[in-house]
Amino acid sequence: SEGEVKVVQPGAAGIVRCKRCRTYINAFVTFLENGRRWRCNICSQLNEVPAPYFCHLDEEGRRRDRGARPELSEGVVEYIAPSEYMVRPPQPPSYFFVIDVSQTSVRSGMLKSVASAISNSLDSLPGSPRTQVGFLTFDDSVHYYSLKSGLSSPQMLVVADLVELFVPAPDDLLVNLQESREVIDVFLENLPSMFDKTTSQNACLGPALKAAFTVTKHIGGKMSVFQSVLPSLGDGALVPRENVSIMGTPDEIKLLRPAMNWYKDTAVEFSRAQISVDMFLFPRAYIDVASLADLPKITAGTLHTYPGFTHETDGPRFESELIRGLTQHTAFEAVMRIRCTRGMRISNFYGNFFVRGTDLLALPNCNSDSVFAFDLVHDEPNVTSSLVTVQSALLYTSSEGERRIRVVTQAIPVSSLVSDVIGSVDADVVTTLLAKQALDIGLKTNLDNARNKLQQACVELVRASREGDKPRTVSGYAAPPPMHSQQQPQGGAENENKPIPDNLKMLPLYTLALMKNVAFRGGTDVHPDERVHAMHRLTGMGVKDTKHFVHPRMFSLHDMSPGAGLPSNAAPSSEGEDMVAGQDRIELPQVLNLTVDRLASNGIFLLDNGIDMFLWVGRSSDPAILNSLFGTNSLEGVNMPEVKLQTSGNDFASRLDAIVSALREDDTPQNLVAKVTIVREGDHGLESRFFWHLIEDSASFNGGTFSYNDFVQFVSSGGQGAPPGSSRGPPNMPQGPPGAPNMNQGPPPHMNQGHQGPPPPMNQGPPHPMNQGPPPPMNQGPPPPMPPQQMQGPPMPPPGPPSGGMMGRPMPSQGYNPQNPPPPQPPSFGGMPPPPQQQYGHQAPSGPPPAARGMAPPPPAPGGMPPPLAPQYGRGPPPPPPQYAHR
Repeated sequence: SEGEVKVVQPGAAGIVRCKRCRTYINAFVTFLENGRRWRCNICSQLNEVPAPYFCHLDEEGRRRDRGARPELSEGVVEYIAPSEYMVRPPQPPSYFFVIDVSQTSVRSGMLKSVASAISNSLDSLPGSPRTQVGFLTFDDSVHYYSLKSGLSSPQMLVVADLVELFVPAPDDLLVNLQESREVIDVFLENLPSMFDKTTSQNACLGPALKAAFTVTKHIGGKMSVFQSVLPSLGDGALVPRENVSIMGTPDEIKLLRPAMNWYKDTAVEFSRAQISVDMFLFPRAYIDVASLADLPKITAGTLHTYPGFTHETDGPRFESELIRGLTQHTAFEAVMRIRCTRGMRISNFYGNFFVRGTDLLALPNCNSDSVFAFDLVHDEPNVTSSLVTVQSALLYTSSEGERRIRVVTQAIPVSSLVSDVIGSVDADVVTTLLAKQALDIGLKTNLDNARNKLQQACVELVRASREGDKPRTVSGYAAPPPMHSQQQPQGGAENENKPIPDNLKMLPLYTLALMKNVAFRGGTDVHPDERVHAMHRLTGMGVKDTKHFVHPRMFSLHDMSPGAGLPSNAAPSSEGEDMVAGQDRIELPQVLNLTVDRLASNGIFLLDNGIDMFLWVGRSSDPAILNSLFGTNSLEGVNMPEVKLQTSGNDFASRLDAIVSALREDDTPQNLVAKVTIVREGDHGLESRFFWHLIEDSASFNGGTFSYNDFVQFVSSGGQGAPPGSSRGPPNMPQGPPGAPNMNQGPPPHMNQGHQGPPPPMNQGPPHPMNQGPPPPMNQGPPPPMPPQQMQGPPMPPPGPPSGGMMGRPMPSQGYNPQNPPPPQPPSFGGMPPPPQQQYGHQAPSGPPPAARGMAPPPPAPGGMPPPLAPQYGRGPPPPPPQYAHR
């Protein structure tokens, strides 16, 4: 991102590498004997300098030609790989599309969006004029398409035998894009209407994948799979396995693991053939993402889901994501190895890949969005070097057909002082790595252990920052004590009163946000397909995307400054970069704390987690603003599916559209399109999902009952703090900027009038009766620190009359009144109420779901009320339009 990577053309000496560990020569090696030998900074081996590579040293012992050799002066270089680095000649870029054409796909408009996105990306596919393209569709049979140049229209070849599958006309199914462009255009133009009259409800995904593999295995490339229904025919057929009785319990992890090994085994074969799979799912019911996700995970692909997809509302976002994935600069046929200094070792890798042997990552495709992480641990008690070097080498084929090696080398100083190490910690990076570690633990054991891992890591890191430089154990070894003069006096009880270092002050907030993220949160209201998708996305996210995904930004729109939504006039600076967004540096509105206390019935708020956007509209919002955004003075009594968010025509709508667009812009040519879900105050279904993101409030699942202030107190006391609801605020935490509300005061009186706030946690049974003790006090302690780029706004003005009052914080101990039952169960991920559980082939439980571990069980439902239903993921066709709009 800081400039073009310099390319090295090896000379007569070839690529210079260590003869023992095969490290590439780099800027951190040392030269000896007047430049005739060099010492490897990974394994300390002395190597001879090849005669064609020799150069004399200067008075400081450095090569005189280091400035002219990027590999000796840059941390990142790229070699043109000679022939010995090739197993086969570089292959042309290949793009193969496997498309579900069942009735669900046709009726949702998925086919129309797929055809449109592919058609719009053809001119920008990498590798022209060598690029090859092919298509395959399937329902209860497999359909091949001959796209031979010269044909006036494509020829469809149908194979209905899913057991003895064969490939007709194999030479005409994967064709050169430039030569067959006319027939490809005709195919894409006709695709949306080709299956209009289909009645097939089934999908033979497994046989379709086998057929696609047969067509592409000789060349590899990128395979894009589009699936709308649960695969039910042939190899890889799956059955619904939702089980509401185990959701929210440790056994829920069974639903998050694959149901069979077929997709994993198939993915391994794909990886060996250099085929990467990008999977796009459009579920309206359970589709078993846990099983299907093995394909993109092992083949270094990506996974995207669009529950309850409709062409009008979800199409623009999906098409932008597909076009970006197809047209971005891609490395093909890649493998990567990471080396580190002797005395250290890499213990775990995180990301989407297949490990060959012990440390070679197979990556059929790799691009600028690919993220890989690893654990670096001690392999020996002492590290003798003053620097720990980590070097990665990515061998790949460029879209132009050139074999290259991208070498990245980083040297990290070594210290025996804990304070030096703590001072170098970046809370954003630690949060990103902890998320990946916790995902690994959660899938191997259960989500309780994953949340405990996050909590424990945060507590231990903050404790270490307060204990000073006393001897510690690192990776199972006793770290060498610092020099006597460097040791700091150790306090006992005083440690708890020491402030958290500035660079770690955001860590408790981000850790709490992770524990309440959809990937980790407890309770019974997260559908397993939705959770697996969140896990997969979190695994492949970088630092910035992870921070925004776990700790979303919430903007106050109704009182935004006149400059918000317009290009910023401020000079670029590192401190203010997060207050602007997009290539035009659009100024962003105020960023607020993620708590229900910051919402007001007369306000409008935009919440963005990098994937989803929610526009929360208070019932007492300014009619003029509502008219600018929606063309109506009030949303009360309005049919929300008909409400569209205006993007132009007035100043307010244009500025909001600029903000929404800027939040999805980056430095790539293809920007993503956001989908904005409109949440009307009092719409319990969508509000329940919106409130998931307000992570500073307490939630009703094991490990989520902490409010932010409770959690900071818990962390500050070394994990021995008072339980949630205690009145003592955390010590030494910032009080927030002037004008921020005092959260020690509790909610203002108007919060307890009229509308009683967000619905209580869903699917947990009725709230606890009042005789179980008073509800825990709320709003304890000072407000949390805002992220460095964020500023709290002034207190929200009081809302309108009591009938439309501000929403209060959830009351986990509210009494249950049969005359005023709790709000309805949360709707499906897509806005529809859940159907009976029997719809998915499971018998409904005979009683309420079990309580989350560590919580009292819910009381019996009065009056013989039916048990709560399992959350539904998606909707059954035909779908009514959902309650959101896109820009």
